[in-house]
Amino acid sequence: MVIMSSDNASNTTSSDQYEQQREQLRQFYCDTWDKHLKQQQTLTDLEQQVTAVIKEHPEYHGLLENKEASVNAEYLPEMGENNPFLHMGMHLGIREQVTTNRPVGIAELYQRLVALKGVHDTEHEMMECLSEAMWQAQQNNIAPDENSYLDCLGKMEEKFRTNKD
Repeated sequence: MVIMSSDNASNTTSSDQYEQQREQLRQFYCDTWDKHLKQQQTLTDLEQQVTAVIKEHPEYHGLLENKEASVNAEYLPEMGENNPFLHMGMHLGIREQVTTNRPVGIAELYQRLVALKGVHDTEHEMMECLSEAMWQAQQNNIAPDENSYLDCLGKMEEKFRTNKD
């Protein structure tokens, strides 16, 4: 598929656009971390949120400090590799869901899960349900099923309660 740029000066494939957007997003993470480390500028609200997530993942600090490598890196799940940018983005997505209580009921459920497992572990567990909901939506070319997502999180809460006792 060929998509015309807004200025019609060049043609770009959707794959090229994806690569460009991916690189811009990764560059934003790297630049935000660099800005935090140098402490020379005030961070925007979004940069503060990104920095908070990065701080919770010291295993990614070196990667983010090597901008060239991190922006261009390929992460292959079939090779057992995890994409740190996807991982951090999922933390941010879950936090946004909780803040906006979308889907309805997630904020209360999140608080109950946090009481059982703590914030970071809860978010990591929630990523499993979120990943499944997103995968199902992509496979079926539909919006994510919020009810299935909440059901998955509810089952997780039951599992946490069972394993806590």
